[in-house]
Amino acid sequence: MLVEIDEGSGFCFGVTTAIRKAEEELAKEKRLYCLGDIVHNGKECERLRELGMITVEHEQMRRLRDAKILFRAHGEPPTTYQNAEANNLTVIDATCPVVLSLQRRIKKEYMESQDGNTQIVIYGKNGHAEVIGLVGQTEGNAIVVENLDDLTKLDFSKNISLYSQTTKSLEGFRQLVEAISSKMEMTVMVERNVFRNNKGLTFKYFDTICRQVANRINDISRFAEKHDVVIFVAGKKSSNGKVLFDQCLKVNDNAYLIGNPDEIEPHWFRNVQSVGICGATSTPKWLMEQCRERILLLNV
Repeated sequence: MLVEIDEGSGFCFGVTTAIRKAEEELAKEKRLYCLGDIVHNGKECERLRELGMITVEHEQMRRLRDAKILFRAHGEPPTTYQNAEANNLTVIDATCPVVLSLQRRIKKEYMESQDGNTQIVIYGKNGHAEVIGLVGQTEGNAIVVENLDDLTKLDFSKNISLYSQTTKSLEGFRQLVEAISSKMEMTVMVERNVFRNNKGLTFKYFDTICRQVANRINDISRFAEKHDVVIFVAGKKSSNGKVLFDQCLKVNDNAYLIGNPDEIEPHWFRNVQSVGICGATSTPKWLMEQCRERILLLNV
């Protein structure tokens, strides 16, 4: 039985950088605090915990004093930096450059549209760490929409500027663009991605989805199609993992989502000639390799 690991799966650039920074600090110090899970993968968090990383939440961070703390790739709102400074915390900032650029764009737009007639809308998952950081750039005023049903939150008699969480799907974003354009009855393209209707209202949309993540959709579809069974490895908290696993299921009914090798069931591989192992941008390669070893040991 052929068992192949998808070469394109594994940590994205932002996560790789954050983990590298954490490992560099832990090589020098016995302890490093991290605000939230450094990556949405329990096994990788466990590995770093054994090296001395202590994960804290925002409430715990407010009680820390005179310590080093790492801000993960997802990014943080301005208030988190203010709290760190007030508590004399040394910040190891591992915010992904793509997320950081998006934060700056949203903050600039918010500062320039203080007339109360423009809604900043973010396509993203409510409560997701990245989304919290993005909304924080607008002092909490941005509107988060997860799907088409959430468009009821918007006032279509005002201007709208639409952005996206970096790990959302391109198709979902395009559906939102079409729906908002239709509801606002956009008629004139003022410039690229900027439309105006007969009432003088403006709809602007910015595709801020990370291409390293977006391109994984097509790549993982091709990978899943060529195998009899697909094992998708991802943490339960991974938003990107859910999107990519759903894509695997669209092209291969024999796709299974697992968090670690212990969840692998022998009966999945009976009369199977090829197995593909892939994962999210938050899934470490070493974990996929452990899954491969587990499958090969089953002797099915």
